[in-house]
Amino acid sequence: ASPAAIPQRQLFIDGEWRAPALGRRIPVVNPSTEAHIGEVPAGTAEDIDAAVKAARAALKRNRGRDWARAPGAVRAKYLRAIAAKITERKPELAKLEALDCGKPYDEATWDMDDVAGCFEFFAGLAEALDKKQNTPVSLPENFKCHLRREPIGVVGLITPWNYPLLMATWKVAPALAAGCTAVLKPSELASVTCLELADVCKEVGLPSGVLNIVTGLGPDAGAPLAAHPDVDKVSFTGSSATGQKIMTAAATMVKPVSLELGGKSPIVVFDDVDIDKAVEWTLFGCFWTNGQICSATSRLLIHKKIAKEFIERMVAWAKNIKVSDPLEEGCRLGPVVSEGQYEKIKKFVANAKNEGATILTGGVRPKHLEKGYYIEPTIITDVSTSMEIWREEVFGPVLCVKDFSTEDEAIELANDTHYGLAGAVLSADRERCQRVAEEIDAGAIWVNCSQPCFCQAPWGGNKRSGFGRELGDGGLDIYLNVKQITEYTSDEPWGWYKPPSKI
Repeated sequence: ASPAAIPQRQLFIDGEWRAPALGRRIPVVNPSTEAHIGEVPAGTAEDIDAAVKAARAALKRNRGRDWARAPGAVRAKYLRAIAAKITERKPELAKLEALDCGKPYDEATWDMDDVAGCFEFFAGLAEALDKKQNTPVSLPENFKCHLRREPIGVVGLITPWNYPLLMATWKVAPALAAGCTAVLKPSELASVTCLELADVCKEVGLPSGVLNIVTGLGPDAGAPLAAHPDVDKVSFTGSSATGQKIMTAAATMVKPVSLELGGKSPIVVFDDVDIDKAVEWTLFGCFWTNGQICSATSRLLIHKKIAKEFIERMVAWAKNIKVSDPLEEGCRLGPVVSEGQYEKIKKFVANAKNEGATILTGGVRPKHLEKGYYIEPTIITDVSTSMEIWREEVFGPVLCVKDFSTEDEAIELANDTHYGLAGAVLSADRERCQRVAEEIDAGAIWVNCSQPCFCQAPWGGNKRSGFGRELGDGGLDIYLNVKQITEYTSDEPWGWYKPPSKI
């Protein structure tokens, strides 16, 4: 792809393209070729401040009647218009995402369908919000009460690079549907499609300042957004370490946060499965999105009875995965996002080997790809529960394997983690699947599959994987405050204090 493949954009503030205050830009590197293919603006605290001011003005415009207090049906029209434009631009957006973060093109097109679907879903919830307003609450006589659901205000949205536009949409769509105004700070490693979302917003005539998009480095733009005194809430998806910093920054102002952080999720496979079907789901659960999934089921727990046969089949399937340029037809594993991530993953594999684990397959650059941040699908056995590879999130195409003998042992191993984002259980026994699903301490459990995610169902983690739930019918709630309005309906005086004597 030529450098022209990446549109030359500025920051999106108050409905207009604006050059960053300090004039800096960040190079965009294609992870499959290591070539510079463009650049994105590098916003700083000055730009964040301008974006927050624009969001605040949009929230308050016409005393909120233009957006925040407008009927949900008004906001829904804009969300549906955005969804239609995303669908119209799907091939171009999917290509940009593949070039920017290395995601296989087929996956990127799938993501764009999900982006459009998510905007549509929250448009529906914005309309439904109108019907939920002024819900009556039953009170004792002489009192009437009803509830209002009101936008929390200006929200700061900080998103990751593994699903650049989709993860942004998971926050932008509900925030706007709720009547909030927003400042989005995408990851500096993959901001290109988020700037195209700004172009879509311009095209559909989204009121100025409702959504502002400031690209830039985490410390330069993300940190000032999280700490900004005029931001009412921060929603963040990313690493646990950054999540801790965001929580700390928000704590000084008692600012609510929603955090979707890392994971080290288990996939438990019993001895009654169809081996090939289970192998495919196991590999998809860890190698999809080039292994860069917060919910990756990267710890395989396999029943001893079938462990040898299952692992042999799994290695054969893994060697058959097409690793190539993401734009090549049939690509099923592209490069990881950056040189930094590439080196980090290689270090995890080397450490596992040094600690005594066996690298059964992968862990190296594919022979046919001399350039790009490619790592072959990697399967690691002879793993103990004290090893780094068992405990820490790799965020790459690396699966570690441990066997078990009993259901109780499997559950104990599955829960042997600080994280609690997701988990999977594969078995022909439905009752067993139900038992294990209830026992695993995580926010999402897959039965006889791994990774499918739908905007109709709530998403989020337990333990150090964060808190708050995105998506689902309750997906608006994290962007709303509930206000009770209580009225005294009697004509009688309250009669608590003795009235002064009349003169």
